[in-house]
Amino acid sequence: MVYLDYAANSPVDKDVLDLYYDTTLKYIANPNSSHKLGLEAKNLLDESTCKIAKLLNVKNEEIIYTSGSSESNNLAIFGIAKRYKNKGKHIIVSALEHSSVISPVTALLDDGYEVDVLKVNHNGEVDLEELKSIIRNDTILVSINYVDSELGIIQQIEKISNIIKGYPNCIFHTDATQAVGKINVDASLVDLMTISPHKFYGLNGFGILIKKENIVLNPIVLGGKSTTIYRSGAPVLNMIVSTAKALEIALNNMNDRYNYVKELNEYLKVNLNKYKSVKFNSGDNCLPYILNISIKGIKSTTYVEMLEKHNVYVSVKAACCPINTMSKSVYALTNDKKVASSTLRISFSHLTTKNELNEFLNIFDICYKELIKE
Repeated sequence: MVYLDYAANSPVDKDVLDLYYDTTLKYIANPNSSHKLGLEAKNLLDESTCKIAKLLNVKNEEIIYTSGSSESNNLAIFGIAKRYKNKGKHIIVSALEHSSVISPVTALLDDGYEVDVLKVNHNGEVDLEELKSIIRNDTILVSINYVDSELGIIQQIEKISNIIKGYPNCIFHTDATQAVGKINVDASLVDLMTISPHKFYGLNGFGILIKKENIVLNPIVLGGKSTTIYRSGAPVLNMIVSTAKALEIALNNMNDRYNYVKELNEYLKVNLNKYKSVKFNSGDNCLPYILNISIKGIKSTTYVEMLEKHNVYVSVKAACCPINTMSKSVYALTNDKKVASSTLRISFSHLTTKNELNEFLNIFDICYKELIKE
């Protein structure tokens, strides 16, 4: 088997899984309970929260635990929109946002909110001049991802942040799901930041929203005491503890893993470059963990299904996108429906080996020669 879909989900690190298991067995009480067992669980929760905060260079109080990136994005968008609607109803997002950003802002249109979608330049970066031209005094939220999930484009977060700072009513949210653990992420540049451990070898079903102290949100999950007033529900201790461990491992090994994956990415590009019908969509400003290509004249699903028959696994686009639709990110970049309908997203890991890439290339060649007549 060759697995090259790490941008969709990463396997759980064994040390992380062991810690999750041990915590589940040892700490059976609710951290909100006032008895001895509850207090022991609460102490471990606080210790783990402190660890996460230190690793991300934020305050303990700025961490909100959620069920995943989709909930974090929904909380950020609905929470800000409802709380600050008296200051304005104008929202800006980029054309490359995840569906868990696009869907909430689309829903807000029915409540009278205005939404502008930023175009991207030839590199896939948000057009800063367009941002300057459309941001207004009544703009209450700008949401732009740190790294795009389909192409791996790294956005100019610091430059975007500097523009937004000129508008005191505007709050800056970034979905950093694909960035944390892979590149240096500066939480101080934004007001809200989304994170999910299943992208850095933690467990599924858990997420974090970083919220600056001065920002207030209207919660979307109501119903009782938790670690914060912004999200109800019993604290999931084993998830919090294991996420702290996964984040620590990812950040401690980040530079070595990045350099290794960059070599893999370059190796694959060199070997795919010989195919006339292959177009590279991911450019030099992209995260090396993701390589997006298009194969002229072939539907994405056709190629993916053929690769799967040979036990090779890649994606067409982000896992949360509707099936049998073109890549919206590639279309935003190229403005070409044919290119956007023939994409493969190949995503790497430090676990990926050169032998696996060679096996992928061998199978890719077999499929290519069967489907493409040159």
